[in-house]
Amino acid sequence: MTAPTKSEQTRTRILAEGRALVLAHGFGGLGLTELLAASAVPKGSFYYYFASKEAFGCAMLEQYVADYLAALDAIIASPEPAAARMDRFFATALASDAGSMADRCLVVKLAAEIADLSDDMRTILNDGVSAVCQRLARLLREGIDDGSIIPRPDPHMAAGLLYSQWLGAAIIAKLSRDPTLLQQALDDTRRRFFT
Repeated sequence: MTAPTKSEQTRTRILAEGRALVLAHGFGGLGLTELLAASAVPKGSFYYYFASKEAFGCAMLEQYVADYLAALDAIIASPEPAAARMDRFFATALASDAGSMADRCLVVKLAAEIADLSDDMRTILNDGVSAVCQRLARLLREGIDDGSIIPRPDPHMAAGLLYSQWLGAAIIAKLSRDPTLLQQALDDTRRRFFT
């Protein structure tokens, strides 16, 4: 495995700092001067790494979706019953050192903001949500097979509705600055889906 070049390290640092700034201020509130200062990159260097702010946004979202799916895939790969794996996935939405799903989810933060701003960015997030729902549908099917999840006639539709519930709960939790709704979503998920 080859070590990343200095240019790749800088690009990665810009993406990481940019993600933190976007989570704090939104995509529209992201200033390139602030991003370059936070990344310790000289002024004017942004366009060496990204053709535009939108191209940066697309790269940031692609990386975010890849990281999110990798974390979910690691949970799915566990040998536990499907309900335990699904419970672990949703329990991580409640709290961590980085805050709750409402505080660290770019879908929650950006879906409404970028839906009309950038079709490319919207497509990346939409495809990411679809990929999460496909994985949740897989867990539902596996749980039905292993007896840990209550059977559903259409696991794919159930997964989409379940994830929509969680995204809605995260948006309201962000608005109210109260994570109680996320705990209620977890309790409801356990009650409605797990045997």
